[in-house]
Amino acid sequence: MRRRLLEVLGVVAVILAVIVLLKVAPVGVSGQAPASKTAWGDPDLQGIWTDDFQTPLQRQAKYAGKEQFTDEERAELDKQRAAILRRDQRVEIGSERDVAGAYNATFQSIKHTGKRTSLVVDPPDGRIPPVTPAAKQRSDAEREFRLALLQATQTCKNHEAGCAGGKYGPPSPKRTEIPSFYNTGRFNRSDGPEDRSMMERCMAAVLPDFGGYRRIVQSPGTVSIFYDVGQGQGWQRIIPLDGGPHLPQSIRQRFGDSRGHWEGNTLVVDVTNFSPKTDFMGSRENLHLVERWTRIDAKALGYSVTIEDPTTWTRPWTVKQEMNRQDEQANRIYYEPRCHEGNYGLPALLAGTRAEEAAFAKGRGPNPATKDSATDFGAEGGVDALLGN
Repeated sequence: MRRRLLEVLGVVAVILAVIVLLKVAPVGVSGQAPASKTAWGDPDLQGIWTDDFQTPLQRQAKYAGKEQFTDEERAELDKQRAAILRRDQRVEIGSERDVAGAYNATFQSIKHTGKRTSLVVDPPDGRIPPVTPAAKQRSDAEREFRLALLQATQTCKNHEAGCAGGKYGPPSPKRTEIPSFYNTGRFNRSDGPEDRSMMERCMAAVLPDFGGYRRIVQSPGTVSIFYDVGQGQGWQRIIPLDGGPHLPQSIRQRFGDSRGHWEGNTLVVDVTNFSPKTDFMGSRENLHLVERWTRIDAKALGYSVTIEDPTTWTRPWTVKQEMNRQDEQANRIYYEPRCHEGNYGLPALLAGTRAEEAAFAKGRGPNPATKDSATDFGAEGGVDALLGN
């Protein structure tokens, strides 16, 4: 009888211990600790977040069927990538393009190789779906316009890669034309800011964004995300959670119109109404995103986005990332974009072109149309072993 009583008491003790543990540290169905909450009861996504590892957007053909690298492969890739100094390569020594190589290893760093062979998780092969015939037609037309502006340069005369598919000849009449598309890259002319790249215009942000830092701040009914995209460039995004509809289709914005809601502990954001001035890999006003933000634990945030544009890709595709929380003091973000402050690069480039045109008109200099200011703009050297196709 005494032995049976001790056995019963032992079972009761075990049950009580399990109950206490469940109360102290319950787990969700996925085995993760439950998400922390804001003061008003929403899942807490706040903090500074970034992906600590370098993972290619799409999987290289040589890694077909391989979803993850081994630790040994990652170590070898890190070794190869660290050897790319980005400081020794010279392009046409003494030329304008040679001295334009301002950004080398002194200004650059690399992240360690991540476990996954691609950020793309759907399609399962880790590859971005093929583009549609309409998208290829748009791309070909844009390429043709850019090549026409290059055709009088040494780049085309010497059959360099920047002029692949083009021809060498006199300055094209297209130099005076307005393109049928909004330019986001570099034209080989500088009639105005719109001829230059978004980076040169201090507008180098795009959605979706798979790099840089994100600062998430929440309030009742709203999630705010600041994207720091480097070189003093950044932008603020406000996501309403009030259940309201998207803006009318006639209202278009560069970063689209975001509307969010909670599905359990996941913030789901639907993004539409992009502007024709948007350019994400060739997709413009028809771009449609569905994002999912989920707090994994105290130091990790999961992000996924399904990307759709039936005028650009043959099917939707999905990217997944895991971001880590950054120290608030060691990674302070200055929230006012400051790329333009003290930036004389773009106005000097435009003023310099006007001076060259004036000199040419007086017979004192070469035709600006014969100078290449669009391709190979900075000889950084080397190709990252992770980023090839």
